[in-house]
Amino acid sequence: MPSLSKFSRVVWTVRYLKARQVKGQIRHRMIRSLERNGNANGRTGVEYPGCVWPNDVSFLPPGAQENKADAIRRGTLRFLNCEESVGFPPQWDGHELPKLWQYNLHYFEWLWALDYGDARSVVLDWIEKHPAQKAAVGWEPYPTSLRLMNWCAVFWGRFRRQVEADHAFLAKLWSSVFHQVHWLTRRLETHLLGNHYLENGAALAFVGSCFKGEQASRWFEKGCRILAEQIPEQVLPDGMHFELSPMYHCRVMYVLAMLMATCNQRLMELVEQPLGRMVKALDCLCHPDGGIALLNDGAFGIYNEPNDLRSFCSELPGIASHLSSMTDGCFALPDAGYYGWRDGEGNYLICDFGRIGPDYIPAHAHADIFNFELSLSGQRVIVDTGVHDYEISEARRYCRSTAAHNTVEIDGQDQCEMWGAFRVARRGYPQEVAWQPTTTGFALSGWHNGYRRLRGRPVHHRMIECDGVHGLTVTDRITSSRAVKAISRLHLHPSCRVTSRNGTRIEIGQPEGQIYVVCDEGYAMKIEDGWFFPQFGLRERNEVLAFETSGTDIELRYHIRNVP
Repeated sequence: MPSLSKFSRVVWTVRYLKARQVKGQIRHRMIRSLERNGNANGRTGVEYPGCVWPNDVSFLPPGAQENKADAIRRGTLRFLNCEESVGFPPQWDGHELPKLWQYNLHYFEWLWALDYGDARSVVLDWIEKHPAQKAAVGWEPYPTSLRLMNWCAVFWGRFRRQVEADHAFLAKLWSSVFHQVHWLTRRLETHLLGNHYLENGAALAFVGSCFKGEQASRWFEKGCRILAEQIPEQVLPDGMHFELSPMYHCRVMYVLAMLMATCNQRLMELVEQPLGRMVKALDCLCHPDGGIALLNDGAFGIYNEPNDLRSFCSELPGIASHLSSMTDGCFALPDAGYYGWRDGEGNYLICDFGRIGPDYIPAHAHADIFNFELSLSGQRVIVDTGVHDYEISEARRYCRSTAAHNTVEIDGQDQCEMWGAFRVARRGYPQEVAWQPTTTGFALSGWHNGYRRLRGRPVHHRMIECDGVHGLTVTDRITSSRAVKAISRLHLHPSCRVTSRNGTRIEIGQPEGQIYVVCDEGYAMKIEDGWFFPQFGLRERNEVLAFETSGTDIELRYHIRNVP
């Protein structure tokens, strides 16, 4: 069966969940149904215990920091390339806006752009006008976790002198932090796990490390227990974050670096080794232009730039030894399934021969087994489609589909059954992956079983041969007990355009010169219209080369090089 009924799709999705998640889902739904509006944000009378962070503690502002103080004071905020007039202080309940936009508002990452007086004003306004209540986006556990880290880093890091001299504000700020943490501890995201649960634990440990007192100690201990459990699972031995998104890898790196920057000895011991591995892995995930590969859910302009992360980490004790300049030649992240090559001429290739992600949380996964990205002479040439939004939308469906990636689609179906905004039912797994590095390149091969659910039980084999002198050769073989239609696609960066086509030879123009794609004879080649989503909310037209054929034993091969 090429597709599933809604009930069967849910069953196939739920079967991969951990028992802990199922229990968490039940608890989460019970809390939401029984929850009453409260005044957790407005209680007073909790005595401020004092801060224990060193006076010279220094933190890195999170994310891209596109919102500037003048624009914020004019009442304009911009998230996800969507600018909204929300007033100053902002209107906190923008129900008509996409949920992820509302999340960004309540993260308070934009607080870093303001001086003390304005930061004080917006936080007091939030405390007064956004109390804990049902359906309040700002009180969901994830934005609560990020907000707590930002408030503490800004007010007890950057503005501690002003805060501790401002007794009226300090009393309200501390009372709100106190009750937000208690709210969070009762709503930890065990129903999701993954990066959400890690953020919950990091927030508890970060806030707990900031303050004196028995209560802060309890927060700290709870956060450390979560981190001690989750970091070894979520940071793979090769240093990659286990959700296999370079974008989220940067976020988790940032979170671990912030924990280490507190100078708390226990957090430093907990974080140093995994953060060091993540720093090394990041070197493998960046194109010559300095930006991340857009594998799985990935977009520019969301989290800190790789160079900013490296610079911040270089100032942390114990991490500098893990920093090194990117070396030419082969690289491999075998636990993630990412393999590739770079050289001093600005040529870079990264191949995804790994699982789509952890079975119990594939929320940020795409149907992209055997996908790859390529830069030549410092310019992106073959691209992943990226991400447009996190809504249940046609753009989201397309971005997660096999057709949106540089791999093979069979009979118009995805390798993995993606549905909703974050769900996956039946999914494929890479098999017998073989990696053979050489001094001038590598050979990488494997097959996957994602299409065995289709009639004929087709199997896709792929070999990628990279030679630093002669270019790149991709060979696909599809075997099936009945005839199937296979399409192998190459998504060109919007700056690349097909300039001529002569039989099996395609010439592509790009800013740094010409690129040549030569395919074998015996199948159809066409140019499709595609979309490239480099940032949330942005879309650019691009050209997609599609090589199509059908049969029971199919071989598709093409070569990419930058010389005729």
